Amino acid sequence: MFLSADAIVKGVMIGLAFASLVTWTIFIAKMFELSVARRKLRASLKGIAESRSLAEAQFALGARTGVLSALIAAAIREARLSAGISSDSGIKERAASSFAEIARAEARRIRLGMGLLATVGATSPFVGLFGTVWGIMNSFIGISKAQTTNLAVVAPGIAEALLATAIGLVAAIPAVIIYNHFARVTKTYLELVSRASGAAGRLLSRDLDRGHGAGHMRAAE
Repeated sequence: MFLSADAIVKGVMIGLAFASLVTWTIFIAKMFELSVARRKLRASLKGIAESRSLAEAQFALGARTGVLSALIAAAIREARLSAGISSDSGIKERAASSFAEIARAEARRIRLGMGLLATVGATSPFVGLFGTVWGIMNSFIGISKAQTTNLAVVAPGIAEALLATAIGLVAAIPAVIIYNHFARVTKTYLELVSRASGAAGRLLSRDLDRGHGAGHMRAAE
């Protein structure tokens, strides 16, 4: 049916097959990416669970890279830059702003490719329908030229046209299912990122309070 279809219908089918290939490629890549990211972040959170300060947390993370390392580094940098020139509330506010930027950047990174899945899921049925409509118009033109309504003449052209809609659905249905799956998984991962942001904020607050405690002890002496 594909070989005997019109050139435009063939183009539609090839485009939809390519979209389906892209969908499954994104699925495999994002499954691996999200699995690794969740495992690394959970391990990092577990690694700093007993840390009493930002310095201890940074030492516990060691050479690990990731969103938690970036959050800890941002907190240390803000505390260093604001030392002696700001109140605790100002330091925490600026650190929270840095944490929000890091979280947004991580959300953009982890959602990369999901827009393409949404586009494939939303447009593939209509692209397939266009191929079907075009194929049926050509079939009617062929019928008029043959001047016959014999089913043996009509059926092959209509079947070729309907194949485009079928391929459109084959491309669209997995794309929608995969998009919805990743939307749920991404939400779970971003909740972990929020937990990491909270952990970094608590360590910063603990360091600031400890600094005030040391200052009071020196004043008493």
